[in-house]
Amino acid sequence: MQASYKKQILTFCIFLLTGPLLFHSCKTEADKKPEEKQRYVIPDSIIKTIQIDTVQKCQLVNSITLTGQVDFNQDNVRKIYPLVSGNIQDIKVVLGDYVKQGQVLGVIKSSEMAGYSNDLVNAESNLRIAQTNLQKTKDMYSSGLASKTDSLNAEVAVQQSQSELNRVNRVLKINGGNTQGEYAVTAPISGFLVEKLVNNNTTIRADNSNNLFTISDLKNVWVWANVYESNITAIKMGDNVNVTTLSYPGKVFKGRVDKIMNVLDPTNKVMKVRIALDNADYSLKPQMFASVTVTNPENVQSLCIPKTALIFDHSQYYVLVFKNRTDVRITPVQILSTNGDKTFIASGINEGDLIISSQAILIYDALNS
Repeated sequence: MQASYKKQILTFCIFLLTGPLLFHSCKTEADKKPEEKQRYVIPDSIIKTIQIDTVQKCQLVNSITLTGQVDFNQDNVRKIYPLVSGNIQDIKVVLGDYVKQGQVLGVIKSSEMAGYSNDLVNAESNLRIAQTNLQKTKDMYSSGLASKTDSLNAEVAVQQSQSELNRVNRVLKINGGNTQGEYAVTAPISGFLVEKLVNNNTTIRADNSNNLFTISDLKNVWVWANVYESNITAIKMGDNVNVTTLSYPGKVFKGRVDKIMNVLDPTNKVMKVRIALDNADYSLKPQMFASVTVTNPENVQSLCIPKTALIFDHSQYYVLVFKNRTDVRITPVQILSTNGDKTFIASGINEGDLIISSQAILIYDALNS
């Protein structure tokens, strides 16, 4: 009985001594398991599709992004005004049509043109009469029946009649040269009909300040960009410019700043700068909104990464530095500027680091979960 009691006491003492060790061991194992479960491993399905780039040094390019709008090249725009009054007919063009130089856009039935035709007939008749009188006067002068003064007056009458005929012909030519009382409205240049303010049977007046048509050659267009006061000193003549539009998000139109308006718009408080762009395929349409990025290369080297590698969260930019599929670090970075698909980095990573530049947000969310 006493031996059994001693055995129980010994067992209890052993339990007291080894129990905490066992409990600590179990707790350590329990702590380790959740920690191992939290480690993120990039799955095979993702590791095969992500893009990994190397941090490199590039020439630093400062850029400013401005808002802008596509406009006509005003040097290649022609507004067509009526030279005579009347009723316009036979309009066969519609807004947006491409017309060739000299093509007839419409015909004006005009009493003024009929008057010019009548003036021509009268001037031709008067010249013939004056020429006949001159010949008769010369014959009479040679026969002694007319004086020298009469002969000179007859010559002057012919000259005056010829001058009047020349004047009438010039007026008629300026107004199209038609002798049937019609004025043909023709295209002065080849281009697109960008404005049409008349229809068939519209009565028009020459003293009206409104134009009939507007034609523009859209092979070259202007983009007007808005520069706020804080950015004025950063814009210079000849700066390289990249222009993008909502219609062609993946297409970049390259040009240069060729005009700086050194006054502020009184309404918007911005300074306008002009960029002339080639538009041979007519992609750019007037009134399109545009994003204008002005770039200024500097003679300085800076770390650069693809723009797609950046993650913005909690007012901070991050990148994912890749070691291997089980070792991906979220690293905060400070950026200098972004130009196109490149971002220039001030600090946070080193040259030669590998970073994930596709599906970065997906992996970032998984690492934070």
